[in-house]
Amino acid sequence: MHVGLVVYGDLEPRSGGYRYDHELVEGLRDRGDRVDVVSLPETGYLRSLGHNLSPRLSRELDQPFDVLLQDELCHPSLIRANRVDRKYPIVSIVHHLRSSEDRSRLDRRFATALERRYLRSIDAVICPSRATQRAVSRLASLPGIVAWPGRGRFDPSISETAIRERARRDPLELLFVGNLVPRKGLDSLVRALASLEGEWRLTVVGSKTDADHVAGVRELIDEFGLDDRVRFTDWLDDDALAERFERSHLLAVPSTHEGFGIVYLEGMAFGLPSIAAAAGGAADLVSDGRNGFLVPPRDPAAIARATETVIDDRALLAELGIAARRRYERHPTRDDTVGRIRAFLKTRIGG
Repeated sequence: MHVGLVVYGDLEPRSGGYRYDHELVEGLRDRGDRVDVVSLPETGYLRSLGHNLSPRLSRELDQPFDVLLQDELCHPSLIRANRVDRKYPIVSIVHHLRSSEDRSRLDRRFATALERRYLRSIDAVICPSRATQRAVSRLASLPGIVAWPGRGRFDPSISETAIRERARRDPLELLFVGNLVPRKGLDSLVRALASLEGEWRLTVVGSKTDADHVAGVRELIDEFGLDDRVRFTDWLDDDALAERFERSHLLAVPSTHEGFGIVYLEGMAFGLPSIAAAAGGAADLVSDGRNGFLVPPRDPAAIARATETVIDDRALLAELGIAARRRYERHPTRDDTVGRIRAFLKTRIGG
């Protein structure tokens, strides 16, 4: 099978979506498929519309692909380009819709119009969660599948005894992992923690993608006098990040929206319950009160209640952690996910 994949930049796994795309490409190649990556320049949202007029893009899409995959992140660049009569089906990997994000009304209306037009130019979709699939269906009626990101990046051996012993340690160690952008909710997390009386520490792991947002979070930390409780690190390699997961009690990434939230799955590998986004795909993984907590967007009070619950009840923290690990063990592997997607692409070619 000859597959094309359109992405912005390269496939360096700098986010959950890029990691999903990278693992899919590697999995298809391992099965003997040819995968050619069509890389578009990374630029601003409006400027990306100009890619539709690029002769270079037209040439790169004029290939004898059996099927063309497109990361939906690239939708503004492809609206017109997709309308050219091509001999292969186009399947979009929709990690999450821009129009589902917490944006101004005007921004959301504009993104909705562009995404609706884009989705009507393709043949099928692959979504990482049921929530994303539902969001897509509100804009266009398309065949598609839900293919969860697979487990396997981290696969530690951790016993229930170890999870229970860790839960008894003080202080409570919280971990935030993600690009430092407003959507990830770090500011809401800091406001929540500042209201707690119990002992806690927070480690923030992630790229300082939005300098203004980072500056605002640091101002909050100074305002609340939390400098000795909050530690920032840049992205860690897998070994260092695994060590941080292993030492923590609770993963706290209270995003306003996640297409899936692969970081929650990675935390579950280590028996970590999560404070996760109630909006979006995290609900495919996190069951509120059973293996973690689902909180409304931008709700420090809800985050504070969830954190306080496990500070005060370490037996509950242990049970949530054990349930999180069991949920991880039931989750499909990366190989399972690649196989599911590959079988779906075969049906599109056959159709």
